[in-house]
Amino acid sequence: METLWILGLLLSICSLSFSQECNQQLLENVDFPGADIKFVFSPDANHCQQLCTQHPSCRYFTFSRADWIKDNSYFRCYLKTSPSGQPTVKTQLQGVTSGFSLKPCSSESKPCLPQLYHNVDFYGADYQSLFTADYDECQRACTRDPACQFFTFINGAFTTESIRYKCHLKFSWSVPVTSILVRTTGLVSGFSHNTEITQEVKPACEGKLFPSTDIPGNDVVVLPAVSPEHCQTLCSAHPVCTYFSFVSNNFNCYLKNNKNEMVPKAKEGVTSGLPARFCQLDTSWLKATYEGVDFRNDDIRNELKDDADTCQKTCNDDPTCQFYTYVKANIFDREDWRRCYLKRAITIPAPPKVTKLANAVSGFQLRNCGHVYT
Repeated sequence: METLWILGLLLSICSLSFSQECNQQLLENVDFPGADIKFVFSPDANHCQQLCTQHPSCRYFTFSRADWIKDNSYFRCYLKTSPSGQPTVKTQLQGVTSGFSLKPCSSESKPCLPQLYHNVDFYGADYQSLFTADYDECQRACTRDPACQFFTFINGAFTTESIRYKCHLKFSWSVPVTSILVRTTGLVSGFSHNTEITQEVKPACEGKLFPSTDIPGNDVVVLPAVSPEHCQTLCSAHPVCTYFSFVSNNFNCYLKNNKNEMVPKAKEGVTSGLPARFCQLDTSWLKATYEGVDFRNDDIRNELKDDADTCQKTCNDDPTCQFYTYVKANIFDREDWRRCYLKRAITIPAPPKVTKLANAVSGFQLRNCGHVYT
C-alpha cells in the first residue's frame, strides 16, 4: 500500500482533520501556488471546496473562475496539500478563488448543489437525452432519475436548431469506488457498515450471477471490485450497464453494455451477472472482511488499533470513512504493525469536464436539497 512507504508524510497529514480549525472563507483573487495533488473540473469555488472536502488528502485548493483570461484553463479546481495543512505562499492573482477543505467542519456528506450555470456545458458523461421545455424541467428530470447527478440543457437560442431544447442527463459515481485493489499477505480490508448504496427504498431481491462464466466484449469501464457481489452493485448503479464480468485473480470488474444480446462463455475464475435496477441486492459483501487484500491509496488518516475488528468499528464510527485497510503485526516494517488506514472516495456529483458554451445551462440534481426537491 502506498501509505506503507510514505508513512512519515502521512502521519503528519492524517492528524490535520483534528488539529485544523474550521475555515469556510473563500479568498477571491488569491492563489495558493504549488503543492498540487491533482486538478479536477468544477463550475465554481463552492463546488471545488466540496471536492476538496471529500478528497482524502486535500487540505486547501485554488479554483480558476470563468473570468480567468491568461489561457483556457478556467473551471479548474486544483486540489492541494502540505504537511502543515496550510499554504506556504499566498499571492494576488486575478481570476482565481482559493479556500480550505471543510473536513474540520460539520460538513454535509451529500451537499445540496442548487446553483445553475448559464453558458456552461458539463461536457461528457451523458447516458440519456430528452427534449424539455426549459432548464427547470430538465433539472426536474435529472432529480427524479436516481442515476442522474448533473445535466446540461440546450436552450432555444442555440446555433444548431436540431438540438435546441435538448436535455442531457449525466452520470458520476455516488457510491464509493476504490482506486486499486491488490492481494497482499498480512492485510485485512473492508467497508464501513454505514456505506449507503442507494437513496431509494426498494424491495429485497437475490441477484443473478453466472459462476465460471465470461461475457466477452462490450466493455464500458473497468473498475476494481473485491467480489462478484461488489461488481454487481457497481453495475446496478451505472445507468448503461446491462451485464458484467468479474475476474477474481486481479479484482477487475468489467461493466458492459449491449441491449441486444448477451453471449456467455465458460471460463474459470470469472463470474458474470446482471444488474438489479428495481430491487435491493443483498449487501452482506459490505459487512465481510477481506483477508490478504489491500485497498491501496485513498487514505484519510491512520491510527494504531489492536486488531482488524477495532479498525472496522473505527471506520463505522467515522462518518467520513467509507472503507479501510488494517496491517497485522507480522509483516513489513514494525512501525506499520497494527495500523488502521481509514479511506474514502469522492461521491458528490463531479462533471468530467466543464467548458463555456453559449446558450447552454448546466446544473446538478436536487435530491439532496430537502424541500427544494419537487
